[in-house]
Amino acid sequence: MSQAPHHHEGAPAPRRITVVTAVHAPSARFLPEAHRSLAAQELPDGWEWRWVIREDGTTDAVRPHVPDDERIVFRQGRPGGPGVARTLALADADGEYVKILDADDQLTPGALARDLAALEARPDLGWATSRALDLLPDGSTAGFPGDPDEGPLERGAVLAHFTAHDHRAQVHPATLFVRRELLLALGGWMALPASEDTGLLLALDAVSRGWFTAETGLLYRKWDGQVTGQAPHVDPAERRARMAVVVARAHALAGLRAGRTSPR
Repeated sequence: MSQAPHHHEGAPAPRRITVVTAVHAPSARFLPEAHRSLAAQELPDGWEWRWVIREDGTTDAVRPHVPDDERIVFRQGRPGGPGVARTLALADADGEYVKILDADDQLTPGALARDLAALEARPDLGWATSRALDLLPDGSTAGFPGDPDEGPLERGAVLAHFTAHDHRAQVHPATLFVRRELLLALGGWMALPASEDTGLLLALDAVSRGWFTAETGLLYRKWDGQVTGQAPHVDPAERRARMAVVVARAHALAGLRAGRTSPR
């Protein structure tokens, strides 16, 4: 069993990153690989991580795949989709930062430290993302064209790209690292059947500057059972509705921040 760090009496309490994962039965078998990628992360002195895994459901199929590690909190609850599971996982998030890690994905070496360094050095930034590569079934990887340059992302930059490129963001929401207080202020993830993470990304973009790290931070697994590969996810009518709400929310948040919108 991996042991939680031991802290000497009188030493300052460690600062914490909470890694949040929503999981359902079909993706549970990938949890050990996700754990290996997380356990290999190295953080600066005085920092630690906790992994909050929340099953979107109450089956007996997930728990056997949860690694034996004292730094892991495993919860279950009635199904409501990944956004609901992640938002409920925030009940166990007590650190300064939240990192997203989907159950079927893997962090690359150093990803967590790079995210942390970006925001610790820049208090004016609220969130960070990094390059992602598709992890294909044969173990090979594939990149995407159009990554932004490494550095700060100005408010509204993600929305501008999103609306100009058929509702596709230039940074991947599955790589998100965010200040916990900001995440809570925005209500967590959107109440949508899909694109709930894109909705959060655009909400963050509307109210806060972000950061992009050009070095690969995530291996995004492509496999037959993933939700984004299923027919309902690409249904044109539902997609139009999801995108309309996501964009409208981002515009409304930007308007509130600019003082152009006030409650009636």
